Amino acid sequence: MDAPHLRLEETGETFALLEPLTTVGRGKGVDISLEDPSVSRLHAEIVRRGPHVYVSDLGLSINGTRVNGRPVGKRVLLEGDVLSFGTARTRVGGLSTETDDAIELRRISAPDLTRRELEVLTALCRPALQQDAFVAPATAHDMADELVVTEAAVKQHLLRLYQKFRIAEGINRRARLANEVISAGVVRPLPTDVEVDARRAG
Repeated sequence: MDAPHLRLEETGETFALLEPLTTVGRGKGVDISLEDPSVSRLHAEIVRRGPHVYVSDLGLSINGTRVNGRPVGKRVLLEGDVLSFGTARTRVGGLSTETDDAIELRRISAPDLTRRELEVLTALCRPALQQDAFVAPATAHDMADELVVTEAAVKQHLLRLYQKFRIAEGINRRARLANEVISAGVVRPLPTDVEVDARRAG
């Protein structure tokens, strides 16, 4: 198959990536359905933009998305990458071998994140993602309560995240980090009740 595709390593089954947006999960209504208990009902999206293909973890899964074994929030894909949803392993194929642009995009795209860092970012952005208008991001205390860890642990994760996303010291640092990760697509807005009802009706 010459078109961009994913090949499921366990069975050899191939899924073509023909649309601009392909959803991956275990639930009904997804484009690529993986019958693996470690895969969430709506796990990730694969997006085609011109010659480039990238994966975006939706932050709804317990087991996360990995590229070549490393947890990712959003990542440009290259030919031969091993893309894992939970423990379901697929291999990327059909991409152009002219990868210089893709390699550069991958270098400057959202940094590699640990699962805990993704959880901290999701908790940080949750107030903004659940409102129609932007509100202040969660406090370290709120994040600690949600993640059942100490405030000190949250602050250590935030310090590393400021460095990874190159958020300079200064006022509103948490808000600037939240804006950056939302705009980069690392953390996705949650669907509103109206959108959920519309999807169910559709």
